[in-house]
Amino acid sequence: MVESAERAARAMPLHFTKMHGLGNDFVVLDARAGALDLSARQVCAMADRRTGIGFDQLLLIEKASDPDCDVAYSIRNADGSSAQQCGNGVRCLAAWLQRAGALHGNEARLQGPVGVVAVRLLEDGRVAVDMGEPEFDPARIPFDAPMQADTYALDVEGRCVKIGVVSMGNPHAVLEVEDAATERLHALGPAITGHPRFRHGVNTGFAQVLSRDAIRLRVHERGAGWTQACGSGACAAVAVLRARSRVDDRVTVELPGGTLDIEWHGAGTPLWMTGPATFVFEGEWLRHKAFDAD
Repeated sequence: MVESAERAARAMPLHFTKMHGLGNDFVVLDARAGALDLSARQVCAMADRRTGIGFDQLLLIEKASDPDCDVAYSIRNADGSSAQQCGNGVRCLAAWLQRAGALHGNEARLQGPVGVVAVRLLEDGRVAVDMGEPEFDPARIPFDAPMQADTYALDVEGRCVKIGVVSMGNPHAVLEVEDAATERLHALGPAITGHPRFRHGVNTGFAQVLSRDAIRLRVHERGAGWTQACGSGACAAVAVLRARSRVDDRVTVELPGGTLDIEWHGAGTPLWMTGPATFVFEGEWLRHKAFDAD
Protein backbone atom coordinates (compact mmCIF):
# COMPACT_ATOMS: atom_id res chain seq x y z
CA MET A 1 0.00 0.00 0.00
CA VAL A 2 2.80 2.40 0.94
CA GLU A 3 4.72 1.41 -2.20
CA SER A 4 1.65 2.15 -4.35
CA ALA A 5 1.32 5.60 -2.76
CA GLU A 6 4.99 6.33 -3.45
CA ARG A 7 4.60 5.29 -7.08
CA ALA A 8 1.55 7.52 -7.41
CA ALA A 9 3.48 10.46 -5.92
CA ARG A 10 6.33 9.91 -8.35
CA ALA A 11 3.90 9.93 -11.28
CA MET A 12 2.35 13.28 -10.27
CA PRO A 13 3.23 15.98 -12.78
CA LEU A 14 5.27 19.03 -11.87
CA HIS A 15 3.81 22.20 -13.29
CA PHE A 16 6.58 24.41 -14.68
CA THR A 17 7.06 27.72 -16.45
CA LYS A 18 9.71 28.16 -19.14
CA MET A 19 11.25 31.65 -19.17
CA HIS A 20 14.33 33.41 -20.44
CA GLY A 21 16.31 36.56 -19.87
CA LEU A 22 18.02 37.50 -23.15
CA GLY A 23 18.21 33.83 -24.17
CA ASN A 24 19.59 32.63 -20.82
CA ASP A 25 16.75 30.16 -20.25
CA PHE A 26 15.14 28.78 -17.11
CA VAL A 27 12.50 26.45 -15.80
CA VAL A 28 10.63 27.87 -12.82
CA LEU A 29 9.07 25.53 -10.26
CA ASP A 30 6.80 26.71 -7.44
CA ALA A 31 7.90 24.88 -4.27
CA ARG A 32 6.17 27.14 -1.75
CA ALA A 33 3.74 24.37 -0.81
CA GLY A 34 6.53 21.89 -0.02
CA ALA A 35 10.14 21.07 -0.78
CA LEU A 36 10.98 19.43 -4.11
CA ASP A 37 13.85 17.05 -3.46
CA LEU A 38 15.38 16.69 -6.93
CA SER A 39 18.66 14.83 -7.33
CA ALA A 40 21.38 15.95 -9.71
CA ARG A 41 20.42 13.22 -12.19
CA GLN A 42 16.78 14.28 -12.08
CA VAL A 43 17.71 17.90 -12.79
CA CYS A 44 19.92 16.77 -15.66
CA ALA A 45 17.00 14.79 -17.11
CA MET A 46 14.82 17.89 -17.09
CA ALA A 47 17.63 20.07 -18.51
CA ASP A 48 18.30 17.80 -21.50
CA ARG A 49 17.40 19.76 -24.63
CA ARG A 50 16.52 16.66 -26.67
CA THR A 51 14.65 14.46 -24.19
CA GLY A 52 13.71 16.93 -21.43
CA ILE A 53 12.51 20.51 -21.19
CA GLY A 54 15.89 22.17 -21.67
CA PHE A 55 17.34 25.02 -19.63
CA ASP A 56 20.50 26.66 -18.38
CA GLN A 57 19.23 26.85 -14.79
CA LEU A 58 16.33 25.53 -12.72
CA LEU A 59 14.74 28.13 -10.41
CA LEU A 60 12.87 26.92 -7.32
CA ILE A 61 10.52 29.36 -5.57
CA GLU A 62 10.28 28.56 -1.87
CA LYS A 63 8.83 29.98 1.33
CA ALA A 64 11.04 32.62 2.90
CA SER A 65 12.41 32.12 6.40
CA ASP A 66 13.16 35.86 6.54
CA PRO A 67 9.90 37.68 7.46
CA ASP A 68 11.06 40.76 5.54
CA CYS A 69 11.20 38.81 2.26
CA ASP A 70 8.34 37.96 -0.07
CA VAL A 71 9.73 34.55 -1.06
CA ALA A 72 12.98 32.59 -1.15
CA TYR A 73 14.61 30.94 -4.13
CA SER A 74 17.31 28.41 -4.95
CA ILE A 75 19.11 27.70 -8.22
CA ARG A 76 20.28 24.49 -9.87
CA ASN A 77 22.54 24.39 -12.93
CA ALA A 78 21.89 22.19 -15.94
CA ASP A 79 24.43 19.66 -14.62
CA GLY A 80 22.49 19.37 -11.35
CA SER A 81 24.90 21.39 -9.22
CA SER A 82 23.71 24.24 -7.00
CA ALA A 83 24.31 27.86 -8.01
CA GLN A 84 24.69 30.84 -5.70
CA GLN A 85 23.33 33.65 -7.85
CA CYS A 86 21.84 34.33 -11.29
CA GLY A 87 20.95 37.86 -12.31
CA ASN A 88 18.85 36.89 -15.32
CA GLY A 89 17.08 34.30 -13.19
CA VAL A 90 16.20 36.82 -10.47
CA ARG A 91 14.53 39.04 -13.08
CA CYS A 92 12.49 36.08 -14.32
CA LEU A 93 11.50 35.16 -10.77
CA ALA A 94 10.28 38.70 -10.11
CA ALA A 95 8.20 38.72 -13.31
CA TRP A 96 6.78 35.27 -12.45
CA LEU A 97 5.77 36.42 -8.96
CA GLN A 98 4.13 39.56 -10.29
CA ARG A 99 2.09 37.58 -12.83
CA ALA A 100 1.10 35.08 -10.10
CA GLY A 101 -0.18 37.92 -7.91
CA ALA A 102 2.37 37.10 -5.21
CA LEU A 103 3.77 40.64 -4.91
CA HIS A 104 2.35 43.75 -3.31
CA GLY A 105 3.21 46.63 -5.62
CA ASN A 106 6.17 46.81 -7.98
CA GLU A 107 8.97 46.15 -5.49
CA ALA A 108 9.99 42.98 -3.70
CA ARG A 109 12.68 41.44 -1.54
CA LEU A 110 13.78 37.92 -2.45
CA GLN A 111 15.74 35.66 -0.12
CA GLY A 112 18.47 34.07 -2.24
CA PRO A 113 21.22 31.52 -1.55
CA VAL A 114 23.73 34.27 -0.68
CA GLY A 115 21.47 36.93 0.79
CA VAL A 116 18.51 39.22 0.17
CA VAL A 117 17.99 40.71 -3.30
CA ALA A 118 15.78 43.75 -3.91
CA VAL A 119 13.93 44.03 -7.24
CA ARG A 120 11.85 46.71 -8.97
CA LEU A 121 9.41 45.95 -11.77
CA LEU A 122 9.42 48.85 -14.21
CA GLU A 123 6.54 50.22 -16.30
CA ASP A 124 8.26 49.21 -19.55
CA GLY A 125 8.19 45.54 -18.48
CA ARG A 126 11.86 45.32 -17.54
CA VAL A 127 13.11 44.38 -14.09
CA ALA A 128 15.82 46.16 -12.10
CA VAL A 129 17.80 44.11 -9.59
CA ASP A 130 20.02 45.29 -6.73
CA MET A 131 22.95 42.89 -7.13
CA GLY A 132 24.78 44.22 -4.07
CA GLU A 133 28.29 45.61 -3.87
CA PRO A 134 30.94 43.74 -5.89
CA GLU A 135 33.44 41.82 -3.74
CA PHE A 136 37.07 41.95 -4.89
CA ASP A 137 38.77 40.20 -1.96
CA PRO A 138 40.23 37.00 -3.54
CA ALA A 139 39.71 35.01 -0.33
CA ARG A 140 35.97 35.67 -0.49
CA ILE A 141 35.51 34.81 -4.18
CA PRO A 142 37.32 32.35 -3.61
CA PHE A 143 40.48 32.70 -5.71
CA ASP A 144 43.99 31.57 -4.83
CA ALA A 145 46.02 34.81 -4.61
CA PRO A 146 48.22 36.27 -1.83
CA MET A 147 46.61 39.74 -1.99
CA GLN A 148 43.99 41.78 -3.81
CA ALA A 149 44.96 43.28 -7.17
CA ASP A 150 43.28 44.81 -10.22
CA THR A 151 44.85 42.18 -12.49
CA TYR A 152 46.16 38.67 -11.92
CA ALA A 153 48.35 36.50 -14.14
CA LEU A 154 46.83 33.07 -14.70
CA ASP A 155 48.64 30.13 -16.30
CA VAL A 156 46.14 28.39 -18.57
CA GLU A 157 47.53 25.31 -20.28
CA GLY A 158 50.98 26.88 -20.66
CA ARG A 159 49.67 30.27 -21.68
CA CYS A 160 49.63 33.35 -19.40
CA VAL A 161 46.42 35.39 -19.45
CA LYS A 162 45.53 38.49 -17.42
CA ILE A 163 42.25 38.39 -15.51
CA GLY A 164 40.23 40.41 -13.04
CA VAL A 165 38.27 38.52 -10.37
CA VAL A 166 35.14 39.53 -8.50
CA SER A 167 32.18 37.98 -6.72
CA MET A 168 28.62 39.06 -7.45
CA GLY A 169 27.35 36.42 -5.02
CA ASN A 170 29.06 33.93 -7.33
CA PRO A 171 32.67 33.91 -8.61
CA HIS A 172 33.69 35.58 -11.86
CA ALA A 173 36.88 35.89 -13.88
CA VAL A 174 36.90 38.74 -16.40
CA LEU A 175 39.29 39.03 -19.35
CA GLU A 176 39.41 42.16 -21.47
CA VAL A 177 39.78 41.18 -25.14
CA GLU A 178 39.97 42.97 -28.47
CA ASP A 179 37.20 40.86 -29.99
CA ALA A 180 34.70 38.99 -27.81
CA ALA A 181 33.49 36.99 -30.83
CA THR A 182 36.83 35.41 -31.76
CA GLU A 183 36.84 31.63 -32.11
CA ARG A 184 39.96 31.16 -29.97
CA LEU A 185 37.91 31.84 -26.85
CA HIS A 186 35.98 28.57 -27.27
CA ALA A 187 38.72 26.50 -25.63
CA LEU A 188 39.94 29.23 -23.28
CA GLY A 189 36.56 29.70 -21.56
CA PRO A 190 36.19 26.15 -20.20
CA ALA A 191 39.89 26.02 -19.27
CA ILE A 192 39.55 29.07 -17.03
CA THR A 193 36.18 28.00 -15.62
CA GLY A 194 37.76 24.79 -14.29
CA HIS A 195 41.12 26.31 -13.27
CA PRO A 196 42.43 24.92 -9.95
CA ARG A 197 43.06 28.41 -8.52
CA PHE A 198 39.27 28.77 -8.33
CA ARG A 199 38.37 26.28 -5.61
CA HIS A 200 34.71 26.02 -6.64
CA GLY A 201 35.10 26.86 -10.33
CA VAL A 202 34.33 30.24 -11.87
CA ASN A 203 32.17 31.95 -14.47
CA THR A 204 34.44 33.31 -17.20
CA GLY A 205 33.61 36.52 -19.05
CA PHE A 206 35.35 37.94 -22.14
CA ALA A 207 34.74 41.69 -22.31
CA GLN A 208 35.36 43.96 -25.28
CA VAL A 209 35.23 47.67 -24.45
CA LEU A 210 33.37 49.55 -27.20
CA SER A 211 33.21 52.94 -25.48
CA ARG A 212 33.03 54.46 -21.99
CA ASP A 213 29.37 53.42 -21.77
CA ALA A 214 29.21 50.19 -23.79
CA ILE A 215 30.90 46.78 -23.82
CA ARG A 216 30.40 43.49 -25.64
CA LEU A 217 30.49 40.31 -23.53
CA ARG A 218 30.48 36.52 -23.81
CA VAL A 219 30.33 34.29 -20.74
CA HIS A 220 31.19 30.65 -20.11
CA GLU A 221 29.26 29.65 -16.99
CA ARG A 222 30.29 26.92 -14.57
CA GLY A 223 27.67 24.19 -14.64
CA ALA A 224 26.02 25.50 -17.82
CA GLY A 225 28.71 26.26 -20.42
CA TRP A 226 28.38 29.05 -22.99
CA THR A 227 25.11 30.93 -22.52
CA GLN A 228 23.28 33.59 -24.52
CA ALA A 229 23.43 35.93 -21.54
CA CYS A 230 24.69 35.99 -17.96
CA GLY A 231 23.30 38.71 -15.71
CA SER A 232 25.82 38.35 -12.91
CA GLY A 233 28.54 38.06 -15.58
CA ALA A 234 27.50 41.41 -17.04
CA CYS A 235 27.64 42.93 -13.55
CA ALA A 236 31.06 41.38 -12.92
CA ALA A 237 32.51 42.67 -16.20
CA VAL A 238 31.34 46.22 -15.52
CA ALA A 239 32.59 46.05 -11.91
CA VAL A 240 36.09 44.97 -12.99
CA LEU A 241 36.28 47.51 -15.81
CA ARG A 242 34.82 50.29 -13.66
CA ALA A 243 37.40 49.58 -10.93
CA ARG A 244 40.10 50.02 -13.59
CA SER A 245 38.47 53.28 -14.79
CA ARG A 246 37.88 51.73 -18.22
CA VAL A 247 34.13 52.52 -18.21
CA ASP A 248 31.73 55.02 -16.63
CA ASP A 249 28.97 54.60 -14.01
CA ARG A 250 26.32 53.50 -16.51
CA VAL A 251 27.17 50.85 -19.10
CA THR A 252 25.17 49.00 -21.73
CA VAL A 253 26.36 45.39 -21.99
CA GLU A 254 25.82 43.67 -25.35
CA LEU A 255 25.44 39.89 -24.99
CA PRO A 256 24.62 37.34 -27.70
CA GLY A 257 21.00 37.31 -26.49
CA GLY A 258 20.52 41.08 -26.13
CA THR A 259 21.49 43.99 -23.89
CA LEU A 260 21.54 44.75 -20.17
CA ASP A 261 21.93 48.12 -18.46
CA ILE A 262 24.37 48.16 -15.54
CA GLU A 263 24.81 51.03 -13.10
CA TRP A 264 27.53 51.16 -10.43
CA HIS A 265 28.92 54.26 -8.75
CA GLY A 266 31.91 52.55 -7.17
CA ALA A 267 33.00 51.27 -3.76
CA GLY A 268 30.44 51.52 -1.00
CA THR A 269 27.43 51.46 -3.35
CA PRO A 270 25.26 48.62 -4.73
CA LEU A 271 25.35 47.65 -8.39
CA TRP A 272 22.02 47.67 -10.26
CA MET A 273 21.20 45.56 -13.30
CA THR A 274 18.18 46.23 -15.53
CA GLY A 275 16.86 44.00 -18.30
CA PRO A 276 13.91 42.00 -19.66
CA ALA A 277 12.24 38.82 -18.42
CA THR A 278 10.26 36.80 -20.96
CA PHE A 279 7.63 34.06 -20.52
CA VAL A 280 7.92 31.26 -23.10
CA PHE A 281 5.41 28.53 -22.18
CA GLU A 282 3.80 26.54 -19.36
CA GLY A 283 3.85 22.77 -19.11
CA GLU A 284 3.85 19.66 -16.96
CA TRP A 285 6.79 17.35 -16.35
CA LEU A 286 5.77 13.81 -15.47
CA ARG A 287 7.78 13.14 -12.35
CA HIS A 288 8.26 9.44 -13.09
CA LYS A 289 10.34 10.38 -16.15
CA ALA A 290 12.82 12.17 -13.91
CA PHE A 291 12.65 9.76 -10.99
CA ASP A 292 13.17 6.73 -13.21
CA ALA A 293 16.61 8.17 -14.06
CA ASP A 294 17.69 7.15 -10.56
